[in-house]
Amino acid sequence: MKSNLLLLTAAFTGLLQAGEPRSVSGIYPALAMYNNEGECGTGAVVPWADRLWVITYGPHLPFGSSDKLYEITPELTQTVRPESVGGTPANRMIHQESKQLFIGPYIIDAERQVRVIPPSRMPGRLTGNARHLTDPAGKIYYATMEEGLYEVDVKSLEVTSLIRDGNPLKKDFKVTTPLTKLESQLPGYHGKGLYSSQGRLIYANNGDRDKRVLTDPTTPSGALGEWRKPGDDWLLVRRNQFTEVTGPGGIQGSAPDAPVWSIGWDAKSLILMLLDGGKWQSFRLPKVSHSYDGAHGWNTEWPRIRDIGEEDLLMTMHGAFWRFPRSFSAANTNGIRARSAYIKVIGDFCRWNDRLVFGCDDSAKSEFLNKRKVKGGIDSVGQSQSNLWFTSPETPGNLGPAHASGAVWLHESVTAGDVADPFLVAGWKHRSLWRVDHAAGTAVREDISGDAEWLKMTAQKDSKDMSVVITLTNGDARGTEADAMFEGVARIEDDQTQTGIFRARGENKRTLSFAADAGYYELDAELKLRRVEDAKTEEFVKTKVAIPQRVITLDEASVLVVDDRGRRWRLPRASKAYDSATNAGLLRVCREVATERDMLNVCGTFFELPAENAEGFAKIRPISSHNLRVTDYGGYRGLFLMSGIKPDAPAGEHILRSDDGKAALWAGAVDDLWKLGKPRGEGGPWLKTKVKAGQPSDPYLLWGYDKRTLTLSQSGAKSATLRVELDLTGTGLWVRYHEAKVEAGAKLKLEFQPEVQARWLRVTADAACTATAQLRYD
Repeated sequence: MKSNLLLLTAAFTGLLQAGEPRSVSGIYPALAMYNNEGECGTGAVVPWADRLWVITYGPHLPFGSSDKLYEITPELTQTVRPESVGGTPANRMIHQESKQLFIGPYIIDAERQVRVIPPSRMPGRLTGNARHLTDPAGKIYYATMEEGLYEVDVKSLEVTSLIRDGNPLKKDFKVTTPLTKLESQLPGYHGKGLYSSQGRLIYANNGDRDKRVLTDPTTPSGALGEWRKPGDDWLLVRRNQFTEVTGPGGIQGSAPDAPVWSIGWDAKSLILMLLDGGKWQSFRLPKVSHSYDGAHGWNTEWPRIRDIGEEDLLMTMHGAFWRFPRSFSAANTNGIRARSAYIKVIGDFCRWNDRLVFGCDDSAKSEFLNKRKVKGGIDSVGQSQSNLWFTSPETPGNLGPAHASGAVWLHESVTAGDVADPFLVAGWKHRSLWRVDHAAGTAVREDISGDAEWLKMTAQKDSKDMSVVITLTNGDARGTEADAMFEGVARIEDDQTQTGIFRARGENKRTLSFAADAGYYELDAELKLRRVEDAKTEEFVKTKVAIPQRVITLDEASVLVVDDRGRRWRLPRASKAYDSATNAGLLRVCREVATERDMLNVCGTFFELPAENAEGFAKIRPISSHNLRVTDYGGYRGLFLMSGIKPDAPAGEHILRSDDGKAALWAGAVDDLWKLGKPRGEGGPWLKTKVKAGQPSDPYLLWGYDKRTLTLSQSGAKSATLRVELDLTGTGLWVRYHEAKVEAGAKLKLEFQPEVQARWLRVTADAACTATAQLRYD
């Protein structure tokens, strides 16, 4: 039996155990999963009967698909089970009494025998399982993403329809189960979680059919509902977007009186609902990433609360790993903590053989709504694919800094005495809140002191338009030196580079096309990069994923981006050495690196860029800064690849060198990018810029940086008052931060304290002048 140490060595250095496939950063390319659909997400990963069981899903396929059930041995041998019927499943539950795993439409016993409930017997996108309210030993519940509810006999697999699935049946699709006429009136759609306790079944969805959800993340959407007996419809608990519903029993279900937790969100913050003693309570938590904010609910891909063999549970929500106490209840609401930020899109996870296994949603052929000018209209991957990510149990606490923010009121009418949901503030060193009475034109910032776990806000007076925004950070403990894993990547000043552009192939070839400077190459599942004579495919790649020209502007002040709505945004440069190569179209600026997740790489900084329907550039966050000459980047078999390699870089775990030595790629996990070093840079909205009196500058990014110094100066006016404003949310919630008279030729420096956090900064002068507003981020 392999020791824990040897298993970890195999996972994190790429050294192979006997019979184990090659890995890079905990990702085994040979375990990649494909389908023929527009997306290939991982719906569930469950250890059972000495195997790891995995299901994938395609988008909106209630009647089956090319997706599979996978069985993986401890030696990491993958078997595609012949019983596979596909669909859009993400449900899983271990039924203790019958000793069976229910995962998707599959039922697996202790001897690994697989039975199937085909879509003809139970149509719908299966999203959750729960223990039965009156016959938990003999039956189990299934919920679908369109509010459908089924009851299934665990022995015979006889199906009873309790609430009709909302998908219209195909004309040529024969259903063998009598379907109830009861159609749900629960608002929202796009179901996610299901759980039972305290005499009721709890169900969550996180989308809506309102057309506004496709563009506006503030649109009312989603619902949390409950159900008690046959003949009933779902009853509305709360009209917000909700995903996970679970309790202390996790995958096996809880005792009949155990608490139930449901996590969700709205435009203001995350929302945590607690059902205990038959009563619902609500709490709010801050958001770390806004890439999940689409009101349509498509960007979530499934947030979870799971047992990973530790004292506390692990929660994934809005781009952060959270510590979640398994004792969380009405009597004990302490202990929820943000652990670190991540980039991967995670569908499910578990602990298996002393490692954590994350099932991801890596590369979708359909980019859905995630298209934008800055990407230049390039083609997506040729075939949808995803993989598993094996990590140490310590990994969730050691990725990116969890800078967070949220609001308890956001442009709301309040009455004196109104009490907001408690808001989590524990776990961060630097905590601040802004009280903004828009109607009165006042904004006051306060530090949050003491050892409070939850912040409880009470309105002191009436206001027709009130916002209370909270920002939280622990700073950034990373240095500025890149990890040794990036040693083989060329630096921006290097003259000699082996480079090119690439695209994951379609047509079920499952290779990567790499149009390198030295010719056309293909990368396979064994990470062998071989020269291939295929002029047609080489030309296809050069055409379909060509690096777009001048999609951003580099001026003396900073980086300027004009987004698809015409909004102007300015970003720092880590180095001006990138200007000539960027202007010449030699370096890719933006590309999707995980399903509906774009990465921006500009002048030496990688940024996470939410989709336009999740506010896009308004909610951008920096990941890391670097001095790498990255020509292209993207995903393949769950890996994150970069081109632009030093010619003398030897092959290794991260450097994939071709058989002729003339081409190479860097490979790792997308979350390795945190190891490049903390974000840094210089720039600002103005640099010797002629400005008009009263005209604000472009917004300049402030969020996510550590040590921040602003220098203000002006000429052309004897004196001018320069006002510095902060946008707290990225949506135009500007507040006045500092105002000072600056004499001609003089300089004013402002050091931002760690407690002062906001998305964007802008400056306004009260007189026409030539002004400079430049920031340095160290």
